[in-house]
Amino acid sequence: MPTMKLEIVTAERQVFSGDVTAIIAEGTEGQLTVLPKHAPLITMLAPGELIVRKDGDEQYMVISGGFMEVMQDKVIVLADACERSDEIDLERATAAKQRAEERLKGLATEIDQSRAEGALRRSIARLRVAEKRRRMPGYKPGGHSAV
Repeated sequence: MPTMKLEIVTAERQVFSGDVTAIIAEGTEGQLTVLPKHAPLITMLAPGELIVRKDGDEQYMVISGGFMEVMQDKVIVLADACERSDEIDLERATAAKQRAEERLKGLATEIDQSRAEGALRRSIARLRVAEKRRRMPGYKPGGHSAV
């Protein structure tokens, strides 16, 4: 099966580098799937789930936004922040979601409202990715994906 090179980087680290068969990401205009030989493009990424596929295996990640550049045989994701599903602390993500919901209840200014809504979207995405990881066959807490 054809593959393409994928690099996912943040300001702090390189999160992923390897050959993959598909990438599914949340763009600001909606979800997009990138396959080998995809037309070149640059797009903004919204906070949400990023799925990396290779040989039938999937690895789930969550990003807090960024950019994706697609070239003929290479994709680069420059993420504001990125966590693999096995790095997400479920208790911390749940607490962050609760804090964001509480902030939304008592906010009066539009700026604070926007920040709290962003925090809520990020925490929901983290919880969704962590839950998918838990449902994977052979899941072991603290284990790493094969992709």
